Amino acid sequence: MSIPRSVREILQGHVTLEVESIDRMYLNLYVPQLQRELGVVGFFRAHRGERIVSSILMGRITDAFVTAIRAFVQAHQIPMVPFARGQRKDDIAATFLAGYQAREGVLFVGRAQEKISVFRTEQRRDREGKTYPWLVRTSAVVNQYYFYCRDDEFGPFFLKFSSYFPYAAKLCLNGHEYLKRQLERESIPYRALDNGVLSCADPQRLQAIAAALSAERIEALARKWLARLPHPFTAADQAAGYRYELSVLQCEFSLTQVLDRPQTGRLFFEDVIRENLDLGRPEHVQLIFGRRVTRQTPGRFRTRVITEDVTPSLHLDYKHTRIKQYHKEGRALRTETTINDTRDFRIGKRLKNLPALKEIGYAANRRLLDVQRLTADCRDGAEVLATLGRPHEQAGRRVPALRFEDPRVQALCGALVLFRLLPHGFSQRELRAQLAPLLGLTSDRLSPGRMTYDLRRLRQHGMIERVPRTHRYRVTDFGLRAALFYTRAYARVVRRGLSEVVPRHPGTSTRLASAFRRLETAMDAFCATADVAA
Repeated sequence: MSIPRSVREILQGHVTLEVESIDRMYLNLYVPQLQRELGVVGFFRAHRGERIVSSILMGRITDAFVTAIRAFVQAHQIPMVPFARGQRKDDIAATFLAGYQAREGVLFVGRAQEKISVFRTEQRRDREGKTYPWLVRTSAVVNQYYFYCRDDEFGPFFLKFSSYFPYAAKLCLNGHEYLKRQLERESIPYRALDNGVLSCADPQRLQAIAAALSAERIEALARKWLARLPHPFTAADQAAGYRYELSVLQCEFSLTQVLDRPQTGRLFFEDVIRENLDLGRPEHVQLIFGRRVTRQTPGRFRTRVITEDVTPSLHLDYKHTRIKQYHKEGRALRTETTINDTRDFRIGKRLKNLPALKEIGYAANRRLLDVQRLTADCRDGAEVLATLGRPHEQAGRRVPALRFEDPRVQALCGALVLFRLLPHGFSQRELRAQLAPLLGLTSDRLSPGRMTYDLRRLRQHGMIERVPRTHRYRVTDFGLRAALFYTRAYARVVRRGLSEVVPRHPGTSTRLASAFRRLETAMDAFCATADVAA
């Protein structure tokens, strides 16, 4: 089997299985009416008919809820596990899951004390000195009850309840476990990868199952288990509209590409890490996430390469969103985008927005791979020189050359690399503003006529295209490749190579300069023996 030489070869010829799927989802369950003080007042006074609102009333609901949990645990003989500080809950869950035989049920209930936001009443005094209760939102350390369960459709998940008003809950599920359960239900043979699928007898059906994991299915899972487990609100409360709604706290969107052998993955990361350490620059983040980055954009934009146990991973940050890429179990390339705040992309947090989040997450994964493929494989565009570097006729019109050695052409290509894949393209003014500094000029030194000429020849060579019914342009796929080839070949081969071969400072020695001196010596000797004048 031949050894792949580039990222493109690895992704095109050495991937045995590819699947896009939701990975880990962390959802918030909340009662919308109880998120504000006035809503809480309405719950107790208008709905429950209480004269005043106080912590005593909340405590009664808490006592009833905790009593129901203890009764549920005892009735079903479910272990109650107190979580110690710093203890990994996932490790405990894995131990219980390994010995659990039923297809569906509660494995155990964990209890931990955590600091959360709650409502309480405090005593205040009016002008006459009389005290009265006043509702405030504050924080407190209260018991959290983790119901670790197994569902016939979704596999392992947990549902966490707060034991104090307003009884916020959290649902954590895993899309890859959902995939495995669905494959088993349909009797489709597969081999499991830790938190993934290594191989499958029907890859197309596998991807179809992953795509079908919708907001409706996830909400059905939540409703199903809310009806089975102890509930803080009574049936009358729920009938009055005090029901849990779901919102997205965190969602991971993954692209798993199983490779034919471990060596392929190592070669991928060697190439990618060498070429893409600058992906955290704002213009790269703009490409990958499809969002415009300005001076007012909060957050950090960075790339980190982390090597643990000699297994590298690439991490990219944008606001509260992260992309992680790593070699999973030495068998698969995993690229996953984790959205921690949907508002980073001007999308609401309600679960109904999951289709829009999917589009962003999967697109970010694909764009990262596109950047890596194009950046690493720009050397493959050598044949472009023949077309771009000479003037020629096209449809009866002369097309000016884009000569490789021309500083203005290099500056144009550098600007195109920065403008790549912008969602709304770029204008002549934006190109001028970017081009001028690359040429060491101010914007007013670049005339509109010259800018029109540059845009025209870029269009004639197919490097840019006009956005319909606008005066804006976007970089084509070919244009991005050509611009990357021009800029990388010039910066990394020509400029760097000449600086070593012809150093400015006498006495400077590099491996390339030494090699050229040996070549000159050998050529002089050859010419001397052949009696050819130097």
